[in-house]
Amino acid sequence: MHPFLIYAGAAIAEIGGCFAFWSWWKAGASAYWLLPGLLSLAVFAFLLALVPSEAAGRAFAAYGGIYILASLGWMAAIEGLRPDRYDVAGAVICIAGAGMILLAPRGG
Repeated sequence: MHPFLIYAGAAIAEIGGCFAFWSWWKAGASAYWLLPGLLSLAVFAFLLALVPSEAAGRAFAAYGGIYILASLGWMAAIEGLRPDRYDVAGAVICIAGAGMILLAPRGG
């Protein structure tokens, strides 16, 4: 599976899990939200472990850019708040950094 697809799935799972906790803690949702939230966070960890990388830190660092982009997408799609120009500019910078980490030629 392509790393970008793994990262995208991981981002959805992480944001969904964190949103479940956010909803319970900050928005007064039922504690039952924690069960799917925990499952979603476990799926996130599993998916992130599938990323082909010789170093966990590098895989996690590259994921950061994908997470930021996905979080802004979540904000727009689920929370109904449109990202502003600073959100978009920051996400572009982060995606460029993630791309550099993922696609850099590395010698052996």
